Amino acid sequence: MVVMFTGRWRHDLVAFAGLMVGVVTGVVPSDNAFSGFGHPATMVVALILIATAGLMRSGAVAVLTRLLIKDDRPISLHIAVMSGIGGFLSGFMNNIAALAILMPIDMQVARRMGRVAGLTLMPLAFATILGGMLTLIGTPPNLIVSGFRQDVFGEPFRMFDFMPVGGVVAIAGIVFIALIGWRLIPQRHTGETGANPSQRMRRYQVELVVTENSPLVEGTLAELQEAGRSSGIRVIRLSHHHHTVEGEPEEIILSADDVITLRSSAEALDEFRAGQRLSYPDGRAEARARPRQDQSESLIECLVPVGADIVGRTVQSAGLINRHDTVLMGLRRRGRIISGKLSRERIEAGDLMLLLVPEGHLDGIVAAMGLLPLEGAGHTVMREWQMALTIGLFVAAVLFTSLGVVTMPIALGCVVVAYVLFGVLSITEVYDHIDWSVIVLLGSMIPLGQALDSTGGTTLIAGALAQLTSGYPAWVALTLLMVTTMFMSDILNNNATTIIAAPVGIRLAEQLGVNADAFLMGVAVSAACAFLTPIGHQNNTLIMGPGDYRFGDYWRMGLPLEMIVMLVSVPMLLTVWPL
Repeated sequence: MVVMFTGRWRHDLVAFAGLMVGVVTGVVPSDNAFSGFGHPATMVVALILIATAGLMRSGAVAVLTRLLIKDDRPISLHIAVMSGIGGFLSGFMNNIAALAILMPIDMQVARRMGRVAGLTLMPLAFATILGGMLTLIGTPPNLIVSGFRQDVFGEPFRMFDFMPVGGVVAIAGIVFIALIGWRLIPQRHTGETGANPSQRMRRYQVELVVTENSPLVEGTLAELQEAGRSSGIRVIRLSHHHHTVEGEPEEIILSADDVITLRSSAEALDEFRAGQRLSYPDGRAEARARPRQDQSESLIECLVPVGADIVGRTVQSAGLINRHDTVLMGLRRRGRIISGKLSRERIEAGDLMLLLVPEGHLDGIVAAMGLLPLEGAGHTVMREWQMALTIGLFVAAVLFTSLGVVTMPIALGCVVVAYVLFGVLSITEVYDHIDWSVIVLLGSMIPLGQALDSTGGTTLIAGALAQLTSGYPAWVALTLLMVTTMFMSDILNNNATTIIAAPVGIRLAEQLGVNADAFLMGVAVSAACAFLTPIGHQNNTLIMGPGDYRFGDYWRMGLPLEMIVMLVSVPMLLTVWPL
């Protein structure tokens, strides 16, 4: 714990080293050393990250946010809407993933409105943390607490047992954040609003093909231009039967197989394409809709180095389509956007190519043509036609779990298997979307937490808390436990804090002779609410750079928010889970 408090080394490394020390010294039995890696809580954390990736891949989350987000809202209303969406999503998926989905959208709105992203990113991060308290799968502390309850009492908490207390706390917290909290954040007007200029997405001139089921069919070019502007995309022209359509935008009618030329970044391009049900071109001289691919595809930016085999050749002569089934979507040369027919453009050294690449083909392209993929410049293409499937599978898993038909690990495991079988995610992508540092942390800390309990450590801590509150009502002990847990969670990982505090809560309830469920729920709430530092929760860490925050900025909004959490949660706990 002392080493973790210093923050000099990664939490997962410290936890695993602590586990090894525990085994060597005999505190943790050797046959129990790796039991944490097979613990249901560990499996659920891994599986929920994969299930979330499937929802993102199908565009389900992007559609929801597109329907609800508008650029011209006042900042308080924008924070309220974004926080509400983030809180709701966090209740049914990992709250880190919910923030990762909404953070780019929030930053894009900040850029359009000309304000610094730091005013809204921290409220969004805190709201996703609050929303995680709604359900069993919303945040790891809930899963860990449920696992301890099953170990001690033989039955875990159910899916929505956290909703009565967590829902009221989340609503109170979000109301405070939207009305008052964001005003407490220090404002720094450094650099460009919303993001560092060096991190802005590069734009390309690309083509998309109108499909028969696109909502744009029978609409006007003016409507298309407005839809593009709302997504940060500039529509250049429309081609019908390979000829540019001239006329007033309000009078030009779109039809299937029309080709739209536009300028966009890779990420905005794919979201716009999926939302309007458009198709990428097939890469031929006369663009047609690209056939639907069985395997996943990615938009990848590649640099053409000096001496590359493709230099001086066109993509047609290099066999990019015929040999590698890859489409050149856009091209930049010496900082300029190339706007001609890309299939006939001769590639030069230093060019930046935006390629649509099927999974598994990139290595072959790199080897054959000598291209250099840019680090972090890849974007996986959405598979919007599988949206209904992914949503249905996930909703079914939540429903069966809430009805007690299957446990959450089994339900999510079935969802992941179905995602792979139906091609939503590939086997490689399944492993890529697991945060292995979190898995190592949980797998290492669970045996250590069990050892703390089996050696009498939790009983000792519980006894100290009981002695401090001797002669006072039991709710005073509950409050002290929650304050202690919340403080530990601010300076230590919330998962590790829960593993330590949950058995302490059980022992303390036993010594006081009261209902342990109230204490376990109190641990879940207080461990999840880490708002004072950027290291207490991964969501706080994620926003530190993009929001231009300093270490001391978090407590300004976080401290009053934690006080509100305590004032609301303790009476709710005593009402819903009577002592």
